[in-house]
Amino acid sequence: MTGSSLAILTPGTLAFASLRWVGTVTGVMGALVLALNIPVSGWGWVLFTISSLSWTIAGLVLKDMSLVVLQAAFVVVDVIGVWRWLIV
Repeated sequence: MTGSSLAILTPGTLAFASLRWVGTVTGVMGALVLALNIPVSGWGWVLFTISSLSWTIAGLVLKDMSLVVLQAAFVVVDVIGVWRWLIV
């Protein structure tokens, strides 16, 4: 993302708060769906992917590289989960 694309995502804005809440809610929902071990549990990985991407962007905005690295690693794990649970 370029600096101008992140301009609306500055800390303290509604857009930034919304991004963080999307990351939080989708992360919790993903964990719940997987924990329930129901036929649609594979979709928990999709929710985790959305969460991790949201928090990766938030970390970039905050310039918090530890958060970016952690969430980027989670994106990789989440994509593997999507692949294993929903594609193959």
